[in-house]
Amino acid sequence: MSESTVKKYTLVGLGCADCAAKMETEISNLNSVDEADLNFSTSILRIRTTEFSEELESNIKKIVRSIEPSVEVLSEGIPNAGYKIDKLLLTRLILSIVLFATALLLRVNGPLPVLLFVAAYLISGYDIINNAFKNIIKGSVFDENFLMTIASLGAFIIGEYPEGVAVMIFYQIGEFFQTLAVERSRRSISGLMNLKAEVVNLLDGSTVSTVKIEDVSVGQLFVLKPGDRVPLDGVIIDGKSSIDTTALTGESIPNDVAEGDGVLSGTVNLQGVLTVQTTKVYSDSTVAKILDLVQNASSKKAMSENFITTFAKYYTPSVVALTVLIALLGPVISGSMDFASWFHRALVLLVISCPCALVVSIPLTYFGGIGGASKNGILIKGSNYLEALSKVSTIVFDKTGTLTMGTFKVNSVYPVEISQKDRMLTVAAALENLSTHPIAKSIARFCGDSGFDLDNVKDYHEEAGLGITANYEGNPVGVGNKKLMERLSINLPTIETHELLVYICENGEYLGAIALSDSIKSDSKEAISRLKSMGLTNIAILSGDKDSVVGESAKLLGISKYFSELLPQEKVAQIEKLQVEKPDDKTLVYVGDGINDAPVLARADIGIAMGAIGSAAAIEAADIVIMNDEPSKIAQAIRISRKVKKIAVENIVFALGIKAIFLLMGVLGIATMWEAVFADVGVTLLAVLNATRTLKLK
Repeated sequence: MSESTVKKYTLVGLGCADCAAKMETEISNLNSVDEADLNFSTSILRIRTTEFSEELESNIKKIVRSIEPSVEVLSEGIPNAGYKIDKLLLTRLILSIVLFATALLLRVNGPLPVLLFVAAYLISGYDIINNAFKNIIKGSVFDENFLMTIASLGAFIIGEYPEGVAVMIFYQIGEFFQTLAVERSRRSISGLMNLKAEVVNLLDGSTVSTVKIEDVSVGQLFVLKPGDRVPLDGVIIDGKSSIDTTALTGESIPNDVAEGDGVLSGTVNLQGVLTVQTTKVYSDSTVAKILDLVQNASSKKAMSENFITTFAKYYTPSVVALTVLIALLGPVISGSMDFASWFHRALVLLVISCPCALVVSIPLTYFGGIGGASKNGILIKGSNYLEALSKVSTIVFDKTGTLTMGTFKVNSVYPVEISQKDRMLTVAAALENLSTHPIAKSIARFCGDSGFDLDNVKDYHEEAGLGITANYEGNPVGVGNKKLMERLSINLPTIETHELLVYICENGEYLGAIALSDSIKSDSKEAISRLKSMGLTNIAILSGDKDSVVGESAKLLGISKYFSELLPQEKVAQIEKLQVEKPDDKTLVYVGDGINDAPVLARADIGIAMGAIGSAAAIEAADIVIMNDEPSKIAQAIRISRKVKKIAVENIVFALGIKAIFLLMGVLGIATMWEAVFADVGVTLLAVLNATRTLKLK
C-alpha cells in the first residue's frame, strides 16, 4: 500500500469564505485526493494523497482559478503570504463612484443620466456579473455573486437605476473592507505563530555558512548570536546565555543555559554566542510540530462552525424561494396588483439574504481564539476542543508531575532490622538503577554506590503501577508498592506516615521500606483556587500513590475528592464512572503530565498534557497541550474558551437578528436597497471586527 503524502498550498487573495468551501468540496472530489481541508482563516489548503503528481497540482490550481480567478496558489503552505491590495478594483470603484455621483447630480432628462448609471454599474460590477453566470453554468447558483447580480439587474428592469448601481458599488466596497479585516486577522495569527527561523548559521570547522533549516541534519553544529531565534532543537556544546521561551510558554522570565543544556526551536537567544549541536531535523522539531498543530487546528470544527455551514446550505435557497413567492403572490394577496413594488421588495430580500457574516466570522472567531491561546503557551488541537472546554463541569488531575513537582526526595528508611539495611539498599539500588521512573531515579540517587552489580540482575520485569521484580544474585527480589508485596505474599508491618513508601523484599522475606515525599508545585494551589472562583467545584485527583499521600496532597490543595492506589486501567475505569455522573451537556477534562497518562487522556472528553515543552509524545497524546509546568494555565484556557464561545454566539445572534429585522422590513416594504446592502456587507464587516477580539484575549 502506498504511503500517503500531505501537501500544503497558500491561496493568496482568498477573501470569500463561500468560495473556499466550494474549492474544498471540488478538490476533495478529485480521484487522487484522499482528504482536502481549506482553512479560510489562514488561506492554507492541505491535501492528503497517495498519488501526488504535477497533473493533480495543475487540477487543484484550475479548480481554484475557476471559482476565484484572482486567487494565486503558492506551494509549501506559506503562512505569512498576505493579501495584495487590488489597485485595479480601487480604480474601478473610484471611477464608478464619480460616474454615479455625476448621474445623481445631473438635473437633465434624457439618456445621459441612464448611460452614466449603466457605465458606473458595469465598471463596478462586471466581475461579479461574470462570476454569477459562470457559476450558473457550473450548477452553482445560490452564492453572493448570483444574489447581487439578480438584485441589481432587477432594479434596472423596474427603472431604479440609482439603487441598482448602489447595490454593486456598496457591495464591492463592503467586500473590500471585509477582506482587509480578514487579512489583518490572518497577519495577526501568523504573527502569533512566527516561531520559525528560515535559516541556520551552520558551523563547519571554522567556516560559518547560511543554509535553509530544512537542509540541516542531526549532529551538525550551528551558531546562535544574541537576538537569534533558535532554528532547530539541539544541545549547547559551547557558551552560556539566557533563552527567552515566551513564544512557546507565554512566560517572560528568561532561562539561563550553559554547556550541556538543551535548547528548543522557536525560543530566542538573548545574550551570549552559543554553539549548538542539532538533535532533531526540522520536520521533527518542536517548532515544526507546534506550527503544524496550530495551523491545522481548524480542520476539527466546533459545533457552532458546523451549524453555520449546514445553516448556510439551506438558508440561502430558502430565502431565494421566499423572494420568488413574494414577487409573484404579494400583489395578488394584497389585492394591489402592483407587481413593480412587490418585485422591488423581493430584490431587497435577495440582497439581505447573503449569509457571509456568519460564514466568514465564526471560523475566524475560533481560529483567532486558538492563535491567542498559543501566544499564551496553550496549544489547542481543534476548534471542537476549544468549544468543548467552555462546557467543562468536571476536572480530574493526575497528581505526580501535574500538581506536584514529580521530583521525589528520600526522607527516611525503615529496615526490618538494622543489620538488613545495607542489603535492603543494595537490592533497591540494583533494580531502581534500571528504571526510568521518577521514584526509581530518586531512590537510585539516594542509594548511590551500594555495592550492587547490574550484571547480577536477571529476569528484570517492571510493571506500571506496581514496581519491579527480578532475580538478583540468584535470589527472587521485589521493589514496589503495597499491591506488589501483596501479590508476592509478603507480610508488611504498619508504618505510620503520610510519605510514599517503597517496599523491598528478597526470597519471600520483607527487608524494609524507603519513605519519599513529593512537593506541591507553587502554582497548584492558585490553580485550584482560580478554577473554584470560576464555578468549577467538581475537582478530583486520580493517583497510583497510597491513600495517605494522595489525601495529604488533596488536603493541602483544597480538593475534597480523590482516588488513590490506582493502576493505569483503574484510572480509565474511574474516569468512565465520573463521565456517567456529569450532566450530558457538560464535559470532563483530565489533566496529566504526558505519555504515561495517554490512556486516560484519550478516554476523557478533553485530555490536557502538562509540562509538555519539547515532548512530542505528550503533544500526540493530548487534545490540549500546556507548554510549561503551570496548572494555572488550565483556568486561563477555560477563560479563553468561554470568551471565544461568547463572541461566536454574539456574532450568530447579531447577524441573524439584524437579517431577521431587515427581512421583515423588506417584506413590509419598509427597507430600501441601501439598507439591504448594510444588512449584508455592513453586518459582515462588523461581525469580522468583533471576531478579531479573540486575538487579544488574555
